Amino acid sequence: MSRITVHDKEFEIYIPQDQIERAIKKVAENLNRDYAGKNPLFLIVLNGAFMFAAELFKNVDIDCEISFVKLSSYSGTMSTSVVRELIGLDHSVTGRHIVLVEDIVDSGLTMLYTMDKLMKLEAADVKIATLLFKPKAFKYNYPIDYVGLEIPNDFIIGYGLDYNERARNLPDIYKIVSD
Repeated sequence: MSRITVHDKEFEIYIPQDQIERAIKKVAENLNRDYAGKNPLFLIVLNGAFMFAAELFKNVDIDCEISFVKLSSYSGTMSTSVVRELIGLDHSVTGRHIVLVEDIVDSGLTMLYTMDKLMKLEAADVKIATLLFKPKAFKYNYPIDYVGLEIPNDFIIGYGLDYNERARNLPDIYKIVSD
């Protein structure tokens, strides 16, 4: 499908699944190199990062632990500028190397909120691994440590990303063509 309609918006294919998978393998290689012998705790940010995380962990071969948090800062196609914690952390992070696994970093608000919280809980360090990064939308001054792909500031869906909870199951990423 090169064009699809979700709710009231039209989208066209933007990043095919094979390109996504190559980017994820590159992120996994870097994580394997940097965290060998460190037993990091990977925190997967739900709902969007579930497909990225599933593919990522097929390629991560280091000793590690995985947990999940559910955060939200979007409504429709816009950020609300408020991070809501829907499912919280259930592991101790004191002294741990933490890797936040996110589907997309755009404004950076959700990651800033989460990093601050983890550092207050005395994590040894916190790094970010994201499938997609929108540098032109990014509003903060902290590093995005592991980036699969940099993209423009378009609204996108598929591969875990949604529009009002729809289209997460698409194997490719689509960008909006009509508002």
